[in-house]
Amino acid sequence: MKNPDVRGFFDPITATWSYVVYTDGDTDKRCAIIDSVLDYDIFSGRTRTESADRVIDFIKTKGLEVQWVLETHIHADHLTASAYIKEKLGGKTAISKHILKVLKTWEPIFHNEADTPANGYQFDHTFADDEIFAVGPFEARIIHTPGHTPADTSYIIGDAVFVGDAMFLPDVGTGRCDFPGGSAEHSFDSSRKLLALPDDYRMYVGHDYPPAGSRLPQCMATIKEQRQSNVRVHEGVAKNEYVLKRNQDDHGKEVPKLLLPSIQVNLRAGEFGNATAGVQYVKIPVNQI
Repeated sequence: MKNPDVRGFFDPITATWSYVVYTDGDTDKRCAIIDSVLDYDIFSGRTRTESADRVIDFIKTKGLEVQWVLETHIHADHLTASAYIKEKLGGKTAISKHILKVLKTWEPIFHNEADTPANGYQFDHTFADDEIFAVGPFEARIIHTPGHTPADTSYIIGDAVFVGDAMFLPDVGTGRCDFPGGSAEHSFDSSRKLLALPDDYRMYVGHDYPPAGSRLPQCMATIKEQRQSNVRVHEGVAKNEYVLKRNQDDHGKEVPKLLLPSIQVNLRAGEFGNATAGVQYVKIPVNQI
């Protein structure tokens, strides 16, 4: 069987890559969407759907059927459009079972138990580690790749690997590890798990932050390219060396500007939660982050 087709969509505001995984020209039209984006203006509190609508338009043009709306983790830098996409196109929302750890971490900050189920039932499915599933005709599986957060997971669909923030392109490195439950030690171990995949597998990243003036945003490198050239975790980098440098670089980093609304909405699978007199809110906890 041929490998899946992948269409990437880049949001320059949050530097996020979203993906549609499908097979072109085949009778099986089922597809998966990974790490969608809901546009949100923090100053006005308004949402827009341009990023998600680009994905939706592509799916309609191709005549695809949404089977899965997947998240690699609970994002801290953008809001997911999973609820909006499910409303428009259907499909099952899904994330790793490790979201339960993240829900437990943030409940004392947001006190969101009234509209954010602690059992993960806001998602249609929560994957077990190494669970096998299907995207259209392709066998897929999920692997736990923590470090950036304790719940980061990667999807392997055919020869395509979607790693979220566990790793970035070779000239960027890996995701920061200073969020609650993050761990540079786990990040290194996860990179080694990913780099043990076959050389020709395609790794698709969740963000791209090209070094200034070096190139345009890109989304994919092969496992071989990552193993040879990733500036943080290439072959020959020792774990203690990586951990020291990662922790030094993360120390004192600014909090992503969309962290507070993103975490709340993403823990609800893209919903804004209970309304008061018809108005929905995000909470801004003071002196807690």
